[in-house]
Amino acid sequence: MKTPAPVIAITATLLSLASLLQAAPTAAELMAQASAFDRQQKPKSALPLYLQVEGMEPRNAKLLVCIAKQYSYLMTDATSPEEKSRQGENALAYARRAVAADPNLCDAHLALAVCQGKLLPLLDTRQKLEGSRVIKASAEKAVALEPGNDLAWHMLGRWHQELANIGGTKLALAQFIYGSLPAASNEESARCLEKALALNPERLMHQIELGRTYAQMRRNDEARRLITKGLAMPDREKDDPDTKERGRYTLRKLDS
Repeated sequence: MKTPAPVIAITATLLSLASLLQAAPTAAELMAQASAFDRQQKPKSALPLYLQVEGMEPRNAKLLVCIAKQYSYLMTDATSPEEKSRQGENALAYARRAVAADPNLCDAHLALAVCQGKLLPLLDTRQKLEGSRVIKASAEKAVALEPGNDLAWHMLGRWHQELANIGGTKLALAQFIYGSLPAASNEESARCLEKALALNPERLMHQIELGRTYAQMRRNDEARRLITKGLAMPDREKDDPDTKERGRYTLRKLDS
């Protein structure tokens, strides 16, 4: 007896659907694939996979941190100010969502501090002051949640490093127009970066940025030693080349 055509069509459709269901990767499988690309610093490969998982788990704070990180990588790779700004805003939006999804996750607050910090050079004066407050508050929250997190201490140290050395007249004018900023000092920058370095001496950013703070404190011999050591270390993280360039600039100033 010949099978009717409609039955054949329905059977084929059901088999096709079953095949698709079997082939669809799980969130865990997508995360594993994305994480592998993330470790290789390949945001264009990692991001689409993370975004697929977001469709399944939109309030997964750890996932949102991972997505913010990929947009931050894309910001580093961007060649135009407009593209840097666009990718930076994407990163910042996901970092904010991560904090909202889990206010007790250290990495979420750290992501917010990092993403806001990377956007700072592209902002106007008022936005820079507002962003600076966000960086300090987020870094302090990250340190409070996870005192053993070297990157949290690093971000707090960088905040003090940057703010402690704004020219007095420029800072006073900005504060008069836009409002006061929290106090910052090179001594506190050194304390935070020393803590970061003690927790993880294998990150060249700790070596170089602590050296740069020492240079601002006129501790020149220590500054040269740390920066030179950091420059000799291999690049492992996305921003290491930029960190090394800042280190070289500081050495040139010390030697001029």
